Amino acid sequence: MSAAADPRVARIASSMREIPDFPKPGIQFYDVTTILLDSLAFQHCVDMMAEHYAGQQVDCIAGFEARGLIFGAPLALALSVPFVPLRKPGKLPGETISAEYVTEYSTDKIEMHTGAVQPGQKVLLVDDLIATGGTLGAGIELIAKAGGSVMGAACVVELPDLKGRDKLGDIPLFVLVQKEGL
Repeated sequence: MSAAADPRVARIASSMREIPDFPKPGIQFYDVTTILLDSLAFQHCVDMMAEHYAGQQVDCIAGFEARGLIFGAPLALALSVPFVPLRKPGKLPGETISAEYVTEYSTDKIEMHTGAVQPGQKVLLVDDLIATGGTLGAGIELIAKAGGSVMGAACVVELPDLKGRDKLGDIPLFVLVQKEGL
């Protein structure tokens, strides 16, 4: 069954809130932190992703700061694989590697610890939302720098109008909820 056909998606979608003009005018922000207020919706997110990736070769999961950490870590536990945090600059102690990216409203950089991903590992990227694809594109670059390969990407929400999926090339994207807007 596709994610869209799964009855759990309605619970997930209804637990998110929409905030117009955040963080700047013209942006329709989808706040997934309200999913965390509904433990069943949160559990559905993790369960649906775990079900989708069960039986696939996932050597580790890399989750993006901030909300990708929230969904990626329990998914890693569910799949019994290591979790690698992808953080903003200056948040990780020790030696890091980095990649820059542009989103629909900012330019930023992500870092991960050197050696967190081993050469040849198959990595699943997890974030809360894909819009323009900039963040996930930086994650793909970062994993490649470490010698790993991205086997897939998973997000709670996709804004398909912004065509972020197109920037992933042949990397499969799994999403739970699709929303309109910028």
